[in-house]
Amino acid sequence: MDFFENAVKPLGFGTMRLPLKENGEIDQLQFNAMIDDFMAAGYTYFDMAYFYHDGHSEEALGAGLLARYPRESFILADKLPVSVLAKREHTPREIFRLQQKRSGADFFDMYLLHALDAEYAKTADELGLWDFMQELKAEGLIRHAGFSFHDKAAVLEQILTAHPETEFVQLQINYADWEDKNVQSRLCYEVCVKHNKPVIVMEPVKGGLLASEKGVFAPLLQKAAPDRSLVSWAFRFVHDLPQVKMILSGMSEEAQVQENIALFGGLDPLTEAERQTIAQAREAIQKAGEIGCTACRYCVNGCPEGIHISRILAVLNSYKRYGSLERAKAQYEYATRGGAKASQCRRCGRCEGVCPQHLYISGYMQEAARLFEN
Repeated sequence: MDFFENAVKPLGFGTMRLPLKENGEIDQLQFNAMIDDFMAAGYTYFDMAYFYHDGHSEEALGAGLLARYPRESFILADKLPVSVLAKREHTPREIFRLQQKRSGADFFDMYLLHALDAEYAKTADELGLWDFMQELKAEGLIRHAGFSFHDKAAVLEQILTAHPETEFVQLQINYADWEDKNVQSRLCYEVCVKHNKPVIVMEPVKGGLLASEKGVFAPLLQKAAPDRSLVSWAFRFVHDLPQVKMILSGMSEEAQVQENIALFGGLDPLTEAERQTIAQAREAIQKAGEIGCTACRYCVNGCPEGIHISRILAVLNSYKRYGSLERAKAQYEYATRGGAKASQCRRCGRCEGVCPQHLYISGYMQEAARLFEN
């Protein structure tokens, strides 16, 4: 864990959601100013990936950070896209060199196999990516090798048992997902504790959803501490976990940088009463997601219109929990790519006939169409 000591402060700058111009391009001047504020406050960890902003996050960070600051003054993380390599169209070395070219980096301090799950862990084994990571390390092209993870705790246990050379793991952890049966934040964290692997946290505010004042959890937290921001509750929750060494925040405007700097300047530990309040907030979130879909997909396989029913129900649950219509509409657009919209439901009843949970699916499709297609 000693390699995190150079990052004196545990806030990392995530580059998934950078400021954009009206034409959709990254606003480099604004991003540069955000980097300057971040560095001036003593924060030095920057996280990017092959996919972020269609590869332009690597270019933007190269222009804003590597071209403007001494290389040893910051910690740079990048990720090897296993999903791209799974197509067998490029070698790992070709991808790595492209990332170097985009960013202008001679080496990366932290290099991760990106978004491992059971399938992509198998791909990493088949393609020898674990050995490739060690080759890069031996060549001085990376300093520390790890992976980001999106699957169940049992899969994480298998990976860490098979690959003890892993130096750190990046997990999605926030108080809403702590006991979530799909994300399994707590269980995955406990696996890392068992294997003594440092944890880097992604999505501590769940993509901004835990900052929404329209969320069902907001009144509980605001009543308990009127002077604390909703974001501070989310950061303090993950900051309290001993195995967590770095917390990433995707910042898209200067005000967010300033807010985070101020918050991390005084993240006091949670009291027992505050832990209970967070548990109540988590329970409220779970109860608000009242549609009991288990994503078995029986309904999807039988739908004559090809509607991705389970995905749409997940978006509805998210909206009910967090109250962000704008975010829900974006999730809906993503969820319905390659399939039909909820409004195309003919109410034939096939889905309801095979649903083990006996859900009123056609009614939910009407609700989704009304909310997300207008």
